[in-house]
Amino acid sequence: MRNLHVRLLALALILFASGLIFFKVTKLGLPLFPSEEIEVWSVEAKLAFEPKGGPIKAQLTLPKLPAGYVIADENFVSGKYGLAVEDDGQNRVAEWAIRRTKGEQVLYYQLQLARDENEEIAEEEKPGLKKKKEKVEFPEVPEYSEGIATAVDALLEEVRSKSADIKTFTRELLSRFNSETPDENVQLLLSEVKTDKERVRLIREVLAGARIPSRTVYILQLREGVRHGQLTPWLQVFNEEEWLSFNPRNSDNEMPANSVIWQVGDKPIFNVDGGKNEVLDFSISRHTQEPIRLAEQRARKSGSRAMEFSLFSLPVQTQNVYRILLMVPFGAFLIVLLRNIIGIKTFGTFMPILIALAFRETELIWGIALFTLIVALGLLLRFYLEYLQLLLVPRLAAVLIIVIILMTMVTILSYKLGFEHGLSIALFPMVILAMTIERMSLVWEEHGPAEALQQGVGSLIVAALSFLVMNNENLKHMIFVFPEILLIILAVVLLVGRYTGYRFTELWRFRATFNDQ
Repeated sequence: MRNLHVRLLALALILFASGLIFFKVTKLGLPLFPSEEIEVWSVEAKLAFEPKGGPIKAQLTLPKLPAGYVIADENFVSGKYGLAVEDDGQNRVAEWAIRRTKGEQVLYYQLQLARDENEEIAEEEKPGLKKKKEKVEFPEVPEYSEGIATAVDALLEEVRSKSADIKTFTRELLSRFNSETPDENVQLLLSEVKTDKERVRLIREVLAGARIPSRTVYILQLREGVRHGQLTPWLQVFNEEEWLSFNPRNSDNEMPANSVIWQVGDKPIFNVDGGKNEVLDFSISRHTQEPIRLAEQRARKSGSRAMEFSLFSLPVQTQNVYRILLMVPFGAFLIVLLRNIIGIKTFGTFMPILIALAFRETELIWGIALFTLIVALGLLLRFYLEYLQLLLVPRLAAVLIIVIILMTMVTILSYKLGFEHGLSIALFPMVILAMTIERMSLVWEEHGPAEALQQGVGSLIVAALSFLVMNNENLKHMIFVFPEILLIILAVVLLVGRYTGYRFTELWRFRATFNDQ
């Protein structure tokens, strides 16, 4: 009777989940597999501050025409604030205002950027059309102080002799500012520079000494999974035809891949009148947005609210968290198959999943090596603690402390030897490592080293396979777009939970008996 109940429950879950997936694919047009042809980025700017007790007016610069991208959609989450968006010629500026409010305030600006695959040919490249030049005024030579003026004149003279045009002039100047052994003039100019913003401002002042038009731009680099991103100041110079971009840190004049200019100009990116402790950060994620947008339009047209309750409606920062959490059930399902059907032994039930999550940062091979090193060293010290005959709780606490000490020592040693992967050992779950060492030592004492090593190797094998499954891009896409797949996984786990037959390892172990029959 119970078997029938479980089977009916599993069938109901599978049918319900399959129906939802079929509806989303056929009616809403959601893609079953990720599309590499469409790249869309979700950017969320979060402005947080505390009110001073009076009227509040908050301003945030917005991108206007990001080169290579189109603004597919944008939203403002501002509660009871009044909102206005103005164009100052170079940028757009959002201004929120409210008469009075209390408590910590958070304002959101959400932006969908799609790569412009059908970008039209620029006017200057069209046949039969003359190039339209932008009119930019030449800057006045700044009034430097006496010591600074001498350094700037000497530096400009040296750079001018080794350059042929504005582009090569700027590149030569930046190479001197970024030299590992800068000369005395550059050292004097950089003596008061502390931030990248101040560095760009200094370089612009030096360029003004040569009457070269320049400006500061702030770029946002689009990287998957960013949760606390910031804008990076870059330098642009005008060569009488176009603005050329330069990285002030390495003189590179190629914009980074997947980057957009968020602001043109040196004014503050955000400002809050009537507030304090203001903080701005960016969250970024990448997904197939065009089919999703189409699905949202279809849902609104049909009166369906299905897309309103999808994971895409969450803040981007929360989406990035669930992109990881939703993959954990795949690891749990794999452990069920490997333990109950295959018969692989592990330390603990879900310890391999936590280790697999740590492998996401360390990479698989380095993760296995670091895990093995810590467990091996910890096991040796655990045997010494057994000699001291400590009570259970103090012994576990001592093992945990030893694990942290070992992790710290491995991190320092890896850094000194130049192994960057060793620094990520701090991401391993400390308590799980401590319990693994404790469990392995007990198995070693009760069943011998062979059984302990067998379970240790089994744990690593399961963790490695879980890592490969949970980092599959197709599965990541499917589970995030169709989270009802979790119901199908639950149904299969329920069915496996009623399995009482032989495991594969047991069939191999008793193969002689089966052969005799």
